Amino acid sequence: MDDKSSSPSQGRNPLHTWGFWAVVTGAAALIMVLILIFGPMTEPRPSAGEQIGQIAGEIKRSAWRTFLGLPEPTPEPQPVPITDYLQPVAPILGVIAVVLALISGVRRENWRYSVYATGLGASAVVFHYFWWVALLFAGVVILVAIIENMGEIFSFWG
Repeated sequence: MDDKSSSPSQGRNPLHTWGFWAVVTGAAALIMVLILIFGPMTEPRPSAGEQIGQIAGEIKRSAWRTFLGLPEPTPEPQPVPITDYLQPVAPILGVIAVVLALISGVRRENWRYSVYATGLGASAVVFHYFWWVALLFAGVVILVAIIENMGEIFSFWG
């Protein structure tokens, strides 16, 4: 009997191993997290002047509706962006990659697959988590700055 045939991982097609699919799942999770983070930055946005004009126009229309006693118009339903559905999927795929890597390790498949998959899956989960923590921290900083300057915003005698 040949030594190569006695080892369970020798001569197997990589597509038939848990570790390979763990790496694919971990890579997909990390790519999805990066798309969720950097995707909104590439969308076209109106200029600051257009945005300010739209806000001013909405304030004017709302003031006239209130003054004349008209009811508020019903808002048009907006389509739900696909990123709203992908937000929870990305870290879940990362966890699935780690679980598949554990299965690969228990089955004594090539150790590189389980190490790579664990790294990719864990980094997808951690990166997604820390991105939201960073956004939360930035939001708190902006709110604190607005509240601190509230007196200057509404003062008439500067």
